[in-house]
Amino acid sequence: MRVVASDPVPSPRLLDARLQARVRRLPTTRVDGWLRRLSEFADHGKLWLVVGLLLGWKKGAPRRAAVRGLGSMAVSSALVNVVLKRVFGRVRPDLDAVASSRALDRAPHTLSFPSGHSASAAAFATGVALESPWAGALVAPVALGVGYSRVHVGVHYPGDVVAGLAVGGAIAAASQHWWRVRPTEPARVRTAFDAPPLPGGEGMVIAVNPRSGREDYDPASDIASLLPRAVVRDITPQESVTDVLQQAVRDGARALGVAGGDGSVAAAAAVALEHRLPLAVLPAGTLNHFARDVGVATPVEAAAAVEAGDGVQVDVATVNGTPFLNTASIGSYPEMVRRRDRLSGRMGKWLAMTVAAGQVLRTGHPVRLVVDGREVSVWILFVGNGVYTPRGLSPAWRPSLADGLLDVQYLRADLRFGRSRAVLATLLGASEHSRSYAQFQVRELRVQSRSGPLTVAYDGETGAAQTEFVFTKRQQLTVYCSR
Repeated sequence: MRVVASDPVPSPRLLDARLQARVRRLPTTRVDGWLRRLSEFADHGKLWLVVGLLLGWKKGAPRRAAVRGLGSMAVSSALVNVVLKRVFGRVRPDLDAVASSRALDRAPHTLSFPSGHSASAAAFATGVALESPWAGALVAPVALGVGYSRVHVGVHYPGDVVAGLAVGGAIAAASQHWWRVRPTEPARVRTAFDAPPLPGGEGMVIAVNPRSGREDYDPASDIASLLPRAVVRDITPQESVTDVLQQAVRDGARALGVAGGDGSVAAAAAVALEHRLPLAVLPAGTLNHFARDVGVATPVEAAAAVEAGDGVQVDVATVNGTPFLNTASIGSYPEMVRRRDRLSGRMGKWLAMTVAAGQVLRTGHPVRLVVDGREVSVWILFVGNGVYTPRGLSPAWRPSLADGLLDVQYLRADLRFGRSRAVLATLLGASEHSRSYAQFQVRELRVQSRSGPLTVAYDGETGAAQTEFVFTKRQQLTVYCSR
């Protein structure tokens, strides 16, 4: 019997060399020049810095995408060029055989595996896609083009590029361990059955705070067109949200509405809770934390829920009997947030919070508190209506508005270099992993001040100075919202 020997399976290095040789034998076209220029423009991350600056002009998801993309690119570039290339030590392909139409003006003299250009491209594109899928879809083909261009111009084997893309993508994905991507789903809530349908908003009185949000825009006329049968009232400087809505209850309103920022919404919620009426929240402030968490993105969505009678039930926390929907704090946090908001238009919320923390903590003084029976020295005490994530100076969202819990966090003042640690952790997005922060959850919290009377800030408002504070979580509010 005759045995025919089969061809041996080529090794990965041999297969890599064969693929690179096939690319080298491709005919010369006009594409060569474009790929050469793309490869050179990606040197030292120049291409991604330009794209990042363009994305950074727009607030919100595009700006977060730029920060995550550039940060991931910096980490992956350092890992590949400083560590991995030296570990594997693979030399580059023979550059003498590269056609002149493809050859780079300056041949690289570093090692080959993995490709640093490919790692940076994949890290940037993946980081962008995590925060903004549409921007990631636009960037991804360019990133793949950069990776292929390194083979086309002859400076890398295909395996170098594949490995670089894998490393860069993994680095960007791992960034969520330190800086989580904000989920697109709103917070969990309970279904409400006491939100009556109000065609055209009939029976509803809506208090509009024209001093919230944009200074050049009063949303009252737009809200009146959305709900033409509702009574829409602009609040004058001599009035408050509470005044307008309490009068609405006396006049027989079936439901209440508010258009403004978080402070206005909290005031309206207090009246709605007192009289057990449903509340429509029409986002018209600067940040709209509560409306965003509950799932009402625009006044149009709120109006549709009012007409359909769709409602949800959410938890309400109180401090010394005063309701709040988002957060309450004692210490330096209110001033920190005010400075952050002033700076965020110029440098983005994340960097603005880092700068604001540094400014406030440098000149501030810690306070001594008895928190849940334990005496502590703190810079900031933060109490959230529901568990916030991520931890640290700038918690961003709540997975649930119906968990029945108070989220207690504080920045410790008893650690050496505690302020520096806190600012550095905020800058690196690693606050929840820092020993500078303590956190726990309870259903009721008692706090006593050993530093004299202190003010408590809640939902953008400030209470009277006191030495004892009781935080509770016992009430539910019905909010118009379609899920």
